[in-house]
Formats: sequence, structure tokens, C-alpha cells
Amino acid sequence: MAKSAVYWTDMRCKNGDSLLAKLERLIKKAGIGGIDFKNKYVAIKIHFGEPGNLAFLRPNWARVVVDYVKSEGGMPFLTDCNTLYVGRRNQALNHMDAAFENGYSPFATGCHNIIADGLKGTDGVDVPVTNGVYCKVANIGRAIMDADIVISLNHFKGHELASFGGAIKNLGMGSGSRAGKMIMHNEGKPEVREERCTGCKTCTHYCAQGAISMSAQKKAHIDQTKCAGCGRCLGVCNQNAIENNSGGSADVLNYKMAEYAKAVVDGRPNFHINVINQVSPYCDCHGENDAAIIPDIGIFAGFDPVALDKACLDAANAAPVIKTSVLSEREEKHRDHFRDVHPTTNGITQITHSEKIGLGNSAYELTFVK
Repeated sequence: MAKSAVYWTDMRCKNGDSLLAKLERLIKKAGIGGIDFKNKYVAIKIHFGEPGNLAFLRPNWARVVVDYVKSEGGMPFLTDCNTLYVGRRNQALNHMDAAFENGYSPFATGCHNIIADGLKGTDGVDVPVTNGVYCKVANIGRAIMDADIVISLNHFKGHELASFGGAIKNLGMGSGSRAGKMIMHNEGKPEVREERCTGCKTCTHYCAQGAISMSAQKKAHIDQTKCAGCGRCLGVCNQNAIENNSGGSADVLNYKMAEYAKAVVDGRPNFHINVINQVSPYCDCHGENDAAIIPDIGIFAGFDPVALDKACLDAANAAPVIKTSVLSEREEKHRDHFRDVHPTTNGITQITHSEKIGLGNSAYELTFVK
């Protein structure tokens, strides 16, 4: 199999140049111009960042991509799906507020934000997964699937379950509806936090399986033998009393995540950009960010998300450890910086399974762009 082309540029800027100008040159050199954007809806999949976290990508990066797409006659929008956990992005109103707070307004980016799985995270569409081993269908946010073209703009960083997060994670986990995220994290069986349940019975009205009943203490209870894992109850609970159980191994999560990413990109033009800067040890979903574990490296782009992530993983692992970071405190020597931070994870499974199911190619040819 021929190697996939990956293009990159470093973070150095001479007087009169800028990283934003370098990003535009990079994506053009990587071939984004080969996509026909004319009158096409373009989903730019991004992570808006949990408020309190300062490592997420600034909206300036997105503006470059948006302006390019619009110059080619496309209709871009920035998008993400709601989260499973209790935070500022678990339903669309809070999610939009969080995005605006972090600078992602139409005035800054030049386009609108759309929360792809709707107000409560229940607007997902089942998409077949070609060659899927763990998921035959993936429940993806509807607005992402309604788009004609998908571009992922990704902050490359560590992750406590996936080991690292790049294009595969942003496309797979990030595009899953709340029900889809629950399926990826475990076998799709939510549980009730009784201390938060008010006994309102809303969840019982939305359960098509009759799996939810009320206890003598007027607390909801989910019968795991009846539950189909649709995630509807999780979306309709206004008390955040129903949550994902986070079962299953980290490897299986990576496998499912890869299969969700394949469902997102199959059958339509797609392009991917990874920015390796402020490489925090944890996901941008955290309401904080620990110190970066390695120095800033650069910007990478290409059509193959697997080759892109592999190139970025190799570049990150070749970088020196920042002595003031949590990585310098670890005794593990896996020759994998992200696994050293999170020893129970193995991010390479993202790459190997993605290649197995035909999402992309781990072999790449790297070209530097000035």
C-alpha cells in the first residue's frame, strides 16, 4: 500500500509572517483545493473547550479554515456534539454559552456554531459502519451527517482513556450523539445517581423498553436486562441524575471510536488538521488544563486521518519532556509519552484498528511546508 501524504509546518514565524498565514499555506499545499466546496454544507468538527480549560484551540485557527471554505463558495459551520458527563457542554444551550465564552462566536470565526445532536443530545442518526467489528451502526449527531463535506480541526493532546486525542478521537467520539458516546464508553447501560434523582418520572415516559421504574424511595431505577442503551433517558434528565457507567477497556473504547470515525467520513469528501501545541496531558473536556508535557511542535494536515494521527504521535514521542510537567514525574518508560502519563491506556490501538477497518493508512510520507 502506498504511503499517505501528510504535510506539516513548525511554529516558527519570521517577522511579517504568522501561524495563521502558515496554516493557510499548509492546507493549500496539502491539497484542500481539490475538494469542490461550491454550494456545499461543510461541517468543521472542532472541540469548543470546557470553560476553565485554556489549552483548547483558539478560534483564530478556525477562522482561517472558515474563510478558505467561504472563498471557495462553501457554507461552513463549526460543530460538536453534547457530552455525557455533567459539565458546561452536556446540552445545547450550555454548550453554546461555553463556546461563546471561549471565543467561538460568529463574529470571531465568520460562521455559526451548530450543536450536531440537538438540544438534549438526542438528535442522532444511525449510520452503518462498513467493516465494523464492535459497532455495526454508529449514532452520529444529525447535523454532522447532513453536511456534504467534513473537515476536522483537532488539538492534539493526551487523554485519560484514549491515551491521546487527535483526528480519530475528534471525529469518532466527538461526532457521537450522547447515546453514541455512551455506547463507545461502555455497553450502553446508563445508571442512576440516586442522590440527584428527584423522582419526577420524566425518564420513565421516554423509555421505550420499560426499563425504568421508581423505587419505594421515589428514585428511578434502570433494569440493565431490559435497557437497550439508547441514551434517551440520559438526554431528558434535567437533574443530571443519569450517567454513563464508564465500563469496558480502554482498548475497546479506541476500537469503537475508530469505527465511529469511519462512519462519519465514509462516502463524502473529508480533510483533517492537527495542531500540536499546548499538549496537555488530559482532554480539553476538563475544566482545567495541566502544564504542557512537551514543547509546541507544529501544524499537520492531510486527507488520511490515520496517517495524520500516526505522524503526530511519532512527532510528539520524539519531542523532549518538559521538566515541569506531570510527564517528568512518571517512572514508566514505554517510549510513548501519552502512555507514560496514562499507563492503563495504549493509544496505538486507535491506529491499528483504524487501519484494519479501512479508515486510513498508518504509513505516511511527511512533507515540510515553509
